[in-house]
Amino acid sequence: MSEKTTPLWEVFIRSRNGMAHRHVGSVHAADAEMALQAARDVYTRRGEGLSIWVVPSAEIVASDPGSKDMMFEPTGTKIYRHPTFYDIPEEVGNM
Repeated sequence: MSEKTTPLWEVFIRSRNGMAHRHVGSVHAADAEMALQAARDVYTRRGEGLSIWVVPSAEIVASDPGSKDMMFEPTGTKIYRHPTFYDIPEEVGNM
């Protein structure tokens, strides 16, 4: 398969337990197994990975940054979603 017809996979790596997976880049591969191997070879050369996710780029659905007002504006009227809405007792200390 040529690179133009080989699916593009997005690569996410978790560096330590308790950490979130972080997007590190993309690889072209014919299937998921080959994508995992390519991601390992390209993005974990120094042993910094604990786990790898590969996701077909074509399967990712994202919001349009140009529509951010429509997408995120409804949360502005819900003050209970902001931590400033709650009173924290002094005995709790810093959160």
